[in-house]
Amino acid sequence: MTTDSSAEHTASFIKDCQQAFQNGQLQRLVLSKYQGDEPELNRISVRPINLKNTELLSFLYEYRSRHVTKNMSLADAVSLLHRWLGGDFNNAHMISTDWEIQLRFSKKGKALLNKHRNKNANSQTETQLHNREKRRFVEQSRPYLQALGITDQQAHVIPAMSRKWKQINRFIEVLAGAINATGLADQKQLHIADFGSGKAYLTFALHDYLHDQLHIPAQVTGVELRQELVDLCNKTATNLALDGIKFEQGDVQHFAAQHINVMIALHACDTATDHAIHMGIRSGADIIMCSPCCHKQIRPQLKSPTLLAPLLQHGIHLGQEAEMLTDGLRALLLEAHGYDTKVFEFISLEHTSKNKMILAQKRRQPQDSTEVLQQIAEIKTFYGIQEHCLERLLQESA
Repeated sequence: MTTDSSAEHTASFIKDCQQAFQNGQLQRLVLSKYQGDEPELNRISVRPINLKNTELLSFLYEYRSRHVTKNMSLADAVSLLHRWLGGDFNNAHMISTDWEIQLRFSKKGKALLNKHRNKNANSQTETQLHNREKRRFVEQSRPYLQALGITDQQAHVIPAMSRKWKQINRFIEVLAGAINATGLADQKQLHIADFGSGKAYLTFALHDYLHDQLHIPAQVTGVELRQELVDLCNKTATNLALDGIKFEQGDVQHFAAQHINVMIALHACDTATDHAIHMGIRSGADIIMCSPCCHKQIRPQLKSPTLLAPLLQHGIHLGQEAEMLTDGLRALLLEAHGYDTKVFEFISLEHTSKNKMILAQKRRQPQDSTEVLQQIAEIKTFYGIQEHCLERLLQESA
């Protein structure tokens, strides 16, 4: 324990925090024992973030019934620390890669500084290297994760929810890439519709990503057929004091859609995926994300080509063929209607059996679709397909 004056202690602590941030070594800073004018504020947790290639500090204000995040530059953060320490907050705890430093103030205002080497420095360095290889797009400390039962009160992922946690991160990773590619990050307002939102793990995640990381005042609407889940999710949003997110009862076929920037329909069974894609195209969505399952419409229509009959005599192969054709034609139909489309594995089969993703991003420049439409017709003829639901919906609304 040092014996310098309180002002020198405070200046030394802030300098160490500043240097840790600038050297990329800051892990977290917690300000506690609040003595200010906001009765419901418990503490503030600070962490470094990279936002649009800019290094910032994210301040999480932890109130009794809600959480508020504010991102700021190092200069602004340093100014606040000078003002707060010893006044509004009587305790500050900083952990970096190498050091663990605590600044405490007694009732008489005397500062006590305790600084020692981080005992977990080596293991933390290994963890950081591992995390750089597997970047997380979602921070475990986000309040909605605890509210939804993904994390516990210490912001640790609950083991039983580890698969859902990985799915959330992968979903936001895919969405982030699509938003950057389409230029939606520069928009002042976005409307996102998530059909079949269920318990809304992904709905809350995308709302948090848009509002907290991109700072876009987006309106996120979760559409779910089961009224009890609609009520539960609206209650969760209210408890978290979230703006710009709501849940409505309905389904994709009957939802009155206005202009939608991002249309999401994960695990929409059978032709529900076709109705979702059709709605996205009809409303001019910039991004369409679907994770289809249950390919029942195409399979009864298939007439196996003579050459392939020995391979397709097995039911599992016939089902896989029907799935490939159904989603392949969906991708081609999206291409024909102005979208660049990818079909890929959304997440490893070890985490979910419904792992395919169709991602469509609207082109900025129109292209001639004659060749793609001809390819669709030839594929249908080859396999004896009389009707594809999405194609019929697009023709009826043309």
